[in-house]
Amino acid sequence: MNLRPSPPTPGLFEDPAQETPLAEQLRPRHIDEVIGQAHLLGPGMPLRVAFDSHRLHSMILWGPPGVGKTTLARLMADAFAADFIALSAVLSGVKEIREAVARAELTRAHSSRQTLLFVDEVHRFNKSQQDAFLPHVESGLFVFVGATTENPSFEVNRALLSRAAVYVLKSLTAEELQALLERALEDPRAPELAGLVLDLQASEALSASADGDARKLLNNLELAARAARAAGVSRIDLALLGQALAAGVRRFDKGGDHFYDQISALHKSVRGSHPDAALYWLCRMLDGGADPRYLARRIVRMAWEDIGLADPRGLQIANEAALTYERLGSPEGELALGQAVLYLACAPKSNAGYVAYNRARAFISGDTSREVPPHLRNAPTQLMQDLGHGKAYRYAHDEPEAYAAGVSYLPEGLAEPGWYQPSPRGLEARIAEKLAHLRQLDDDAKAP
Repeated sequence: MNLRPSPPTPGLFEDPAQETPLAEQLRPRHIDEVIGQAHLLGPGMPLRVAFDSHRLHSMILWGPPGVGKTTLARLMADAFAADFIALSAVLSGVKEIREAVARAELTRAHSSRQTLLFVDEVHRFNKSQQDAFLPHVESGLFVFVGATTENPSFEVNRALLSRAAVYVLKSLTAEELQALLERALEDPRAPELAGLVLDLQASEALSASADGDARKLLNNLELAARAARAAGVSRIDLALLGQALAAGVRRFDKGGDHFYDQISALHKSVRGSHPDAALYWLCRMLDGGADPRYLARRIVRMAWEDIGLADPRGLQIANEAALTYERLGSPEGELALGQAVLYLACAPKSNAGYVAYNRARAFISGDTSREVPPHLRNAPTQLMQDLGHGKAYRYAHDEPEAYAAGVSYLPEGLAEPGWYQPSPRGLEARIAEKLAHLRQLDDDAKAP
C-alpha cells in the first residue's frame, strides 16, 4: 500500500518530460537548501535544533500557501530515515486514515523505522477524523505533522493541538524570492531553464507576482520559460512576462486570519491617526477582493467607536461614504470609502462614548430591574395621573437655560455613575465644559 500522492498521468497533448511541475523538480533535498523561515531553521532555532539533535516530534506547520510546509515534512522524513505517509484532508477520509495506521503498524512490526504521517490541509478534517489520530500519536505509532493555512487555535482539536508543537511559517520576502529565482535558473534539475536570462524589471515583476509564495514564483517562471521557448528567445523581458502571466490575484483569504489581521490593521491605523497606513490597508483589502460593503460597515463602526462626539462630522462622512458606494458601486464608489478613511484618521479621537456605553451595558446586565421614578412616568390617562405619574415633573424648556437644575433622571437610590467622561479633544472638549456647568447648577440647586 503506497499512500504517497501518485504523479499525474500525462495528458494527450502533454510532453511527458514536462509532466512534473518545476516547483516539484526543484524541491529542496536538504534542510540547508530551504530558502526562508530563518526564524525556525536558523542556527539555534527550533526546527534546526530538532534536525541537528535527531529528535523528531509531532507538530503543526501553520502558514500561507507556498512557504515550505510539505517540503519540511518530507525533509524530516528523509533526515530521520522515517517511513513517509502523506494524506490530504481534501481527498482523504476515515478509510485512508485506517490504511495509514495499518501501514504504520506494519512498519513498526517489521523494522525499527519511525513513521511520519503528514496531513496536508489538516483543518479540513472534522473533529471525529482529527480524533482518530490521537491514540496513535499518544502511543508513538507515528509522528504527526499537520499542515494548515488556517489558525490552529480555531481549526485543530484542542486535544490534538496539545500533543503537537505549533510552528508559524512566514511568506517569503522579496529578497528570498529573488534568491530562489536565481537558484532555479542555475539548477541542473531544471534543464528547461538552461540558458534563460531574466532582465531586472522582469525579475522584480516575477517576484512581485508571487506575493510571498515560492510555489507560485516557480509556476510563473515555468510559464515565462515556455513563452520564451515558443517565441524562440532566451531573454525574458517585462513584455514577454506580461504575455505569459494572466492578471495575478494577491493572496487574500476572505474570512480567514489574513482577512481579520488586515481589517484589524486598518482599524488600528485609523485609531492611531495615520492616514497613509489606513489608506494602505484599505487598498490592500480592496485589491484582495474584500467586499466594499463590509469595509463600509466597518468604517462606520470606526467612526462611532474611535471618533464619536469628538467630531460628529466623521459619523456623517462615514455614513455618506457607505451610501455613495451603494449608489456608484465599484470602482467609483471606492473613492468615497478611501476619503472617509482619510478623514477619520485625521479627526480628533475619542472613545468616551464607546466606553460609557460598555460601562452602562455591564452595569445593567448585573443590576436589578429598578422602578421608573414617579415624576418620569408617562401619564396618558386620568387613572395614571391620580396615581401620581408625572407629578412634580419639571419641563426643562420652561426652566432657565432650558435645564431643570437639581432634578434626577435616574432610578431612586442610584447614584450618578459618571460613565460618560468626555475627552479634551475636538467637540467633546466643549461638551465637557457644558456638562461641568450643568453639574454646578445642580449643586447650587441642592445647596441649603
